Amino acid sequence: MKRYLEIGLLLYPGVQLAAVHGLGDLFTVANRMAAGQGREGLPTLRVSHWQVVESGALERVYDSAPGEQSSLRVIIVAPCLQPVPGRLLGEPYCAWLREQHAAGVILTSVCAGAFPLAEAGLLDGRSVTTHWALGGELAQQYPQVRVLPERMLVEDGDLITAGGLMAWTDLGLALVNRSLGATIAAETARFLVVDLNRTSQLHFSHFVPVFDHGDAPILAVQHWLQGQATVEASLAEMAERACLGERTFLRRFRAATGMNPTQYCQQLRVARARDLLEFTRQSIDHVAWQVGYRDSGAFRGVFTRLVGLSPGDYRKRFAASAH
Repeated sequence: MKRYLEIGLLLYPGVQLAAVHGLGDLFTVANRMAAGQGREGLPTLRVSHWQVVESGALERVYDSAPGEQSSLRVIIVAPCLQPVPGRLLGEPYCAWLREQHAAGVILTSVCAGAFPLAEAGLLDGRSVTTHWALGGELAQQYPQVRVLPERMLVEDGDLITAGGLMAWTDLGLALVNRSLGATIAAETARFLVVDLNRTSQLHFSHFVPVFDHGDAPILAVQHWLQGQATVEASLAEMAERACLGERTFLRRFRAATGMNPTQYCQQLRVARARDLLEFTRQSIDHVAWQVGYRDSGAFRGVFTRLVGLSPGDYRKRFAASAH
């Protein structure tokens, strides 16, 4: 029996249809590559389109696998070409995006597609990118958002944002990697003649938390930690935020995420440190401090254990300035 992973594309006024249909083609190619490998257990990528209908509700208006049971796992807010992009879409778009995110759906955007996510209040405290020409405006309108306009792609757990208009290819390949693996992502890129080694430094080994476990209090803590990854959140603070006793919180957190809170926070901090090592010239000691480690020796130990390289070796190999 086929297992589907549904990726929904949001159709809003002015959306770039080339990106919408191009992503559908990319996922079709990825499915073909996965089928050709004959590997067991891989899901089939299912593409759906979501649009406001006459009733005012957002509904699925296209489905690549109609009649099959499925639920949204990823939402893509594609770019637009209008001089004033679809930034402030208003309700019901924002309400729908908030509802889906609260249910554990991964949110993604390309170019100006970051603006609706910011308007919905879903980017506060998060690291994102957008088109280089829109970075200043996004940062000005939403000061709680950390905007990295020099980046082609920013992966931040349950949030992935891509830069320019054509960065939908980078986003699509990142989603293929997450769902079908690095080999199939590379084969898809090769077939489409798309370079994986763009200035995004698209790496396939970043920590990918589990968000679709269905435990709402734990999901709320994960969302908070994702925005506060460098803060030394204590077990008591996390349990209080989840409105649970500490022992109950520990049990449910491990059941939902597959690791304890300490391990989870280490993964988040190391993921942030990798970004800083790749895209800034900050000293390793300062990077350690930025991600919540007062002891740079402890940071080096954790980083080396989780990444397989020391921070210095990682920077030499992957720093953007080295390419």
